[in-house]
Amino acid sequence: MNQNDKSAFIAIVGRPNVGKSSILNRLLGQKIAIVSSKPQTTRNRITGVLTEGEYQLVFFDTPGLHKPKNKLGRYMVRSVSESVGGVDCCMLVVEADREPGKTELDLTDKFKALGMPAILAINKIDMLKEKDVLMKQILAYSKLYDFDAIVPVSAQDGSGMGELLDELKKQASEGGHFFDDDTLTDQPERVIAAELIREKILRLCDKEIPHGTAVLIEKMKTRDNGMLDIDATIFCERETHKRIIIGKNGAMLKKISTYARQDIERFFDCKVFLQTWIKVKEDWRNRAQLVQNFGYDERNFD
Repeated sequence: MNQNDKSAFIAIVGRPNVGKSSILNRLLGQKIAIVSSKPQTTRNRITGVLTEGEYQLVFFDTPGLHKPKNKLGRYMVRSVSESVGGVDCCMLVVEADREPGKTELDLTDKFKALGMPAILAINKIDMLKEKDVLMKQILAYSKLYDFDAIVPVSAQDGSGMGELLDELKKQASEGGHFFDDDTLTDQPERVIAAELIREKILRLCDKEIPHGTAVLIEKMKTRDNGMLDIDATIFCERETHKRIIIGKNGAMLKKISTYARQDIERFFDCKVFLQTWIKVKEDWRNRAQLVQNFGYDERNFD
């Protein structure tokens, strides 16, 4: 261990669909958190590790803070609360040209109660037509909380990401690195593969279907020739959803599987043989045992 090594644990928080996962992936230079235009994409607290020289930043990408409607939703909200309480710094992500709302007020109240250092990342500045609205937004948030820094960024084109990283490094303190320097994430390989499949469902299927789906990796084994065999089961809540995910003559399921396989191959840097099946588990998001079976921490359930 280098005596000058520094590290910081950072929670990425904010409302759904503001680009938390996109910012994490951009900082790491690799996709470890799934991304879609639909809210509440992230269900688990994904850990990403960035090591640059003496600095190691450990990120927790949390689910978007929202009003829960079922046991899965309560799990997601509880995951955010746990993350905020156990880190060195929080990075609050908001959308450009959007005033502070209840989510931001709730989170900044938590920061105040904990005396938590926080950095504000105003994302999607590439979508702004009038840049002067950005100054008004910065002023509004400056009154809301004494942020260590406010950084306008675009996870889409990379604008401001260097400045954001510089500010995050300032939160690091001496004490060594907690992970090997080549570590990217602490997520099991099966979780990463399952999430990449779920991302394709989120992107390709209709609005009401994806949040009623979960993916379970039944088998993951490497052949002698280096090819990775993966058997995955997609669970949905209704027979009608199952038919839509399969698609006409299996076309939608084939597209989901093909896109997922390509991403999994890029992540694991090997050829992948992916087989997918679909099963119906009615109302699984309100059945704690099933939610736990799909990989969510039972400690976060009532």
